[in-house]
Amino acid sequence: MLIDTHCHLTFDDLSPQVDAVLDRAREADVQRVITVATTVVGARDALNLMESRQQVFLAAGIHPHEAAKVTPDDLDALADLHRGRWNDSDAMKRLVAVGEIGLDFHYDFATPEQQETLFRFQLELARETDRPVIIHARQAEVQACDILADYPALAERVVFHCFSGGPELARRVLDMGFLLSFTGVVTFKNAGTIRDSARLAPADRIMVETDAPFLSPEPIRKIRPCEPAFVAHTARFLAELRKETFDAFAATTTANAERLFKLPGE
Repeated sequence: MLIDTHCHLTFDDLSPQVDAVLDRAREADVQRVITVATTVVGARDALNLMESRQQVFLAAGIHPHEAAKVTPDDLDALADLHRGRWNDSDAMKRLVAVGEIGLDFHYDFATPEQQETLFRFQLELARETDRPVIIHARQAEVQACDILADYPALAERVVFHCFSGGPELARRVLDMGFLLSFTGVVTFKNAGTIRDSARLAPADRIMVETDAPFLSPEPIRKIRPCEPAFVAHTARFLAELRKETFDAFAATTTANAERLFKLPGE
């Protein structure tokens, strides 16, 4: 059984059909999913969605794209969420990570300085609440690693989501004790260096995700939106790439997700 460790069920492409999406995930043996909120509003939407859907877990953070417009109230609300102050619902017990957070220098929605300030605030929050961290780093992976080096308490509690770098970057991330999570991008024809990274990742440091509704994998790349069921295609591709059986690879990645996010076993 697989876990989609990163999707966005509250995004417009998926939220109107969320029950059908989750049914299709179960049919594909994707029994649990982590939906990732990138704003405080998104976290509230996710908690509402989770109330009657026990297979859904939550990661909540403020994306670097929001860094220029984030307010003190937003930061206070996010901190209150992770400190357990929003409510005492069952859904709150399935809040498992701070994320996705980090740096994105591909776009210029916020300055590097604004992004770093927001990033460090959330890393401190993760350290305080003893939660793992989901990293978004685009054209800023080295800078993200440099900042993470200042937080040794988070060693072995960090995953680089949608890892899209080559072996040199992968080795640095792995040497810091972090995990690599791969999306359908690894199945694309031009993803040779990403596949090299996937080959070298130790068995206890690799996970799979969709980043749905984005990044549908081959051989269904043209099907949109992407959804959690599609993680099975990425897992099968990676198992073959790493010369492992699908069942063994699925069990390994599931165990890694359970350990990192402290998920209950099935």
